[in-house]
Amino acid sequence: MRVYISADMEGASGVVHADQTEPGAREYDRACALMMGDVNAAVEGALDAGATEVVVNDSHWNMRNLHIEDLHPCAELISGSPKPYSMVQGLEAGFDAMFCVGYHGMAGSTPATIDHTYTEGSVYRVTINDLVVGELGINALFAGHFGVPVALVTGDQTICAEARALLGDRVTTVQVKQAISRTGARCLPLGESRRRIREGAQAALAQLPPPLLPAPRVTMLVEFMKTSQADMAALTPGSERVGARGVQFTHASYTEVFRAFRAMYNLAG
Repeated sequence: MRVYISADMEGASGVVHADQTEPGAREYDRACALMMGDVNAAVEGALDAGATEVVVNDSHWNMRNLHIEDLHPCAELISGSPKPYSMVQGLEAGFDAMFCVGYHGMAGSTPATIDHTYTEGSVYRVTINDLVVGELGINALFAGHFGVPVALVTGDQTICAEARALLGDRVTTVQVKQAISRTGARCLPLGESRRRIREGAQAALAQLPPPLLPAPRVTMLVEFMKTSQADMAALTPGSERVGARGVQFTHASYTEVFRAFRAMYNLAG
């Protein structure tokens, strides 16, 4: 059994503020260790459930937050950036399940720890075929393109609810904290949150949900915070301006839509 883990930081156990998640910030190294603890718990649970291969993709910021010397010795690490497929780099057909560890609510969620969608400074909202999605939805559809289900999601109560609404009751969710505001949360003891993640990973592989399949033709509409950001995003080949702050892209291949999204928000930034 092959398991792919996309690991973010904002939803990790004990992380509550953006000042903890930025390289160079006073608490950044501490947040990296908190993120690593959650990832290792998920790896251990996957191995306990019979996984023969576990690949971890560092999916936060500059994507050099996880140190391979601290990672579980049975897991491989995808590290560094830029990566063409960012948070889902290396995900391909043949994986049996995807875990989304340390994830957070989409931009505009509340209460949600450090809510945003891929970038805090420019993306206001993302809609795929009329469905409003955050990072979880965007990445789950990428996995679904390859027939891979999202089996486990960890983070606060808002991302757990977002996961169930998007993926159905068969997805396993593990809540490690109760968000109070964007920069405050009530956190479980670390031993308890890691126990829940490990057991959640085991349970997730015992009852895999179906993959979230993209439509035969996908339209992604990205609404930006400023018109100037949409001006830049609209330079993406094949895109179409929609109103003052929106840019959309339509294609039959979800991977092409994903690549266009990457281009749009990077140009906007």
